[in-house]
Amino acid sequence: MSARRITVFGGTGFLGRRIVRHLLAHGFAVRVASRHPKRAAQIFGDELSLEAMRADVGDHASVEAALAEAWGVVNAVSLYVERGGLTFEAVHVVGAERVARQACRAGVTKLVHVSGIGSDPQSASKYIRARGEGEGAVRNAFPGAVVIRPSVMIGPDDAFVSGLAAMLGNFPVFPMFGRGQTKLQPAHVEDVGEAAARIVETEKPAPLYELAGPQVFSYRALLQAIARRIGGKPLLLPVPFALWRVGASAAEMLDNPPLTRNQVELMQQDNVAVRGLPGFDALGIAPEGVEAVLAGIKRLSTPDRDPR
Repeated sequence: MSARRITVFGGTGFLGRRIVRHLLAHGFAVRVASRHPKRAAQIFGDELSLEAMRADVGDHASVEAALAEAWGVVNAVSLYVERGGLTFEAVHVVGAERVARQACRAGVTKLVHVSGIGSDPQSASKYIRARGEGEGAVRNAFPGAVVIRPSVMIGPDDAFVSGLAAMLGNFPVFPMFGRGQTKLQPAHVEDVGEAAARIVETEKPAPLYELAGPQVFSYRALLQAIARRIGGKPLLLPVPFALWRVGASAAEMLDNPPLTRNQVELMQQDNVAVRGLPGFDALGIAPEGVEAVLAGIKRLSTPDRDPR
């Protein structure tokens, strides 16, 4: 394959850096476009097929520069906490539309837009609604765009399974979202990165992929699986979502909030792939299960205990 250049917006993030690595492995030249380009050197080292530059989806000139001579584009930019002018609408709708419109004008051949399972322009949640509106804005600006919707993503350095393991191991009582009945279908972040790379090199990909792992858990069952792995025995305490929203509102005042309102909103709806839509199987990928992440989590000093 010739070294066609792919610009990855958000290429230093949790998913973005995986997409970059998989694109490089597929023989593409990659331009990492992010607000913190120095991170690219820290993450990728002296990779010869990689270029890093500063770009902000909120800035027209920097987006235009990042798209110069690009054959393809992947937009993996995401925002989880609103801060001043950085709003869900500004990033997931206006910024995403700007990237798509400029890509179309620049003659880009392939655009992959990262959204998320459950995105819905009619949602009462600002975050979920912005994700859904962003998909529509991208398609209107770049009719051939491919949207990928990952489920909740897990990996060795994730903030989900690894974070839950740390809390389950340190607290005898663990507060659950509601009664723990929300269904989750976690996807390994490396599989999502590989899926993005395969979509870029596929001549005629589907317009939409929902990328979810091989197993569906209730939130309670996932907590129990993690607890079994670490040898913990937490009491899983149901907590109403209304209380979680109050706590999240207060937490968002911190520089690095441990909980956000959009996370609470996401946990109020099932996060599983829609049957019938293309997924990992359509791309020839056998996705990893949660066990691949659990295997890397250290057990507590009393491994013979069982979770409740």
